[in-house]
Amino acid sequence: MKKTLGISLFASLLASVAILPVKAEELLVGLATAQTGGLAPYDQPSLKGLEMAVEEINAKGGIAGKYPIKLLAKDTRSDAAQTALVAQELVDEGVKIVITPCDADPSIAAGQITQAAQIPTFSFCATTPTMPLAVGDFMFGNYPADNVQAAVLANFAREQGYKTAYVLKSPDSAYTLKLPEYFAETFKAKGGEIVGEGTYSMGQQDFGAEVTKIKALNPAPDVIMTSAYEPDFPAFIRQLRGAGVKIPILGSDAIDSPTTFGLGELVNGVVFTTAGFATPGSSLEAFNAKFKEKHGQAPDTVYIANGYDLGKVIEAAVAKADSTDPKAIRDAIAALEGVEGVTGPISYAGTQGMPMRSVSLVKINDGQLSLVSQGVPAAADIPAP
Repeated sequence: MKKTLGISLFASLLASVAILPVKAEELLVGLATAQTGGLAPYDQPSLKGLEMAVEEINAKGGIAGKYPIKLLAKDTRSDAAQTALVAQELVDEGVKIVITPCDADPSIAAGQITQAAQIPTFSFCATTPTMPLAVGDFMFGNYPADNVQAAVLANFAREQGYKTAYVLKSPDSAYTLKLPEYFAETFKAKGGEIVGEGTYSMGQQDFGAEVTKIKALNPAPDVIMTSAYEPDFPAFIRQLRGAGVKIPILGSDAIDSPTTFGLGELVNGVVFTTAGFATPGSSLEAFNAKFKEKHGQAPDTVYIANGYDLGKVIEAAVAKADSTDPKAIRDAIAALEGVEGVTGPISYAGTQGMPMRSVSLVKINDGQLSLVSQGVPAAADIPAP
């Protein structure tokens, strides 16, 4: 009787074990990003969008229903050296994926650490096309590259009939230096002429010498192109318009911020590139409505949607790999095609780490944005990295 009871009890225990759910394998994602400092206006909204994507994924049981995501964020204070230190801390804590700031310089610094550890790494929104090449095959971008944005801007300039351009750049970062240079290359290839170049130091705030130089040009250039961003872009355009210079300005994605839109009439007519625009019936329009319902206000920058889309890219890669092994995830990222982001399809297959994705060209008027164009420029128009 005791033996029979023991067997029955053992069988019962086996049955209870058999019906226990399989324990999910957590995907630990580390963020070496700027929550303070000059990059915070880009990294903070990107993180907000990523968190929204992770919340939705985890509500469904995680990626593929079995890989819940846990985010581990550490502030880099917008400093490249600190970004590298934080990246090492995250590697030591066992993260499977690392996300770095919206700038190539700190992202490359972190990437040197994560490449050696063979951990796939994304920059939230750095756009330097050579960033993955400077690090290695575990480094990826998440935003339209500088040379792609530059080609869109140059094509638009020529379509508008602009024959001459002045470019303003800063050697202090790859973004502020190379994007205007890529623009100049395409603009000249399309028959345009660069009639002047100016330089500035990031954060200098006094653009008097540059404004005087531009105002003295005779004839005046048809357009000014710069990839300056806050606080430099607001300072520059205030002083330029204050001096009575009305030349049209072309900018890039980093001026997609509430600071820019809050400048009122000063930025009327400014045209800039960005990762997406919410047209009626689009996925981005639906995302913006969902975000507003959740947070009580509409997104004030596309970087929120961009962070959300990075969550979808991570989801697609881990589902494709069916694993949390970093090497398997890296291989899956490199093979991704047509991931449906709210800003449009995102592909990495056949690239050198920077995604192939659409660029939106947007115009500012009275604080409101209107779409000029959307799409990917012809490959022949994109300058080599």
